[in-house]
Amino acid sequence: MNTSNTLRKLSYFLSLLLVVVLVSCGGKKKDEDDESDTKDGAAPAAGMATVDMANGATIMGAVKLDGKAPDNKAIKMEADPVCKTAHPSGAMEDHWMVGAGNEVANTFVYIKDGLGGKTYAAPTTVQKLDQHGCQYEPHVFGVMVGQKISIVNSDQTLHNIHAHGEKNEQFNEGQPAGSSAKERSMDKVEVMVPIKCDVHGWMNCYAGVLNHPFFAVTGKDGKFEIKGVPPGEYTVTAWHETLDGKGESIDMKVTVAAKDSKTADFTLKAQ
Repeated sequence: MNTSNTLRKLSYFLSLLLVVVLVSCGGKKKDEDDESDTKDGAAPAAGMATVDMANGATIMGAVKLDGKAPDNKAIKMEADPVCKTAHPSGAMEDHWMVGAGNEVANTFVYIKDGLGGKTYAAPTTVQKLDQHGCQYEPHVFGVMVGQKISIVNSDQTLHNIHAHGEKNEQFNEGQPAGSSAKERSMDKVEVMVPIKCDVHGWMNCYAGVLNHPFFAVTGKDGKFEIKGVPPGEYTVTAWHETLDGKGESIDMKVTVAAKDSKTADFTLKAQ
């Protein structure tokens, strides 16, 4: 009996020891895996820069046109009654949106160089792209790499969203009337990505994709404002669709200090 009890106790002790060893090894493996994941970049947000709005500088300015803007052409929408009905007085192309004082809207202004390779996490805000009146709204917009774009069809007709990226993967999808929004994103820096509708040939817009948030699009008053810029010397660039494909850009050197405010005005020449 004593021998039997001894064997039972020994067996129980060995079983308990085995459980302890297994748990210990499992915990160690998890710690090693977590350390390995960190080294392999499983948490990339830790290495990304953050925007210091309190101490960052502001770069502001306006874009104007030197000369008279070419006339936008009338759009013929007779092929789609829904589109034609949306514009009882007719519709015009929106290549040039110029105010009475030659202010130029839809100009994409961004920091092209000077951030030293820093990248920033994409915001959680979603950029909306609406197909309304058989035209894209907005006509020019900017997003960060990985930021969500919600593509909406507000028209009672079929549209087709065709993104013609050279660096970003192209997507080409139909969106019938009444369908739910499509959510897309782009994963590479590219200025600019043309987006078109294959159903309505006049529909087009442009997306600027950057790995930082220092960009803006001029409004109807031609003005822009970029906030939170860290101190440094930068190349600030203005892009307008009339320059697209011509290998041209309008660059300006701007140096800012903490909490600084600098003006950068650009002038486009009519093509």
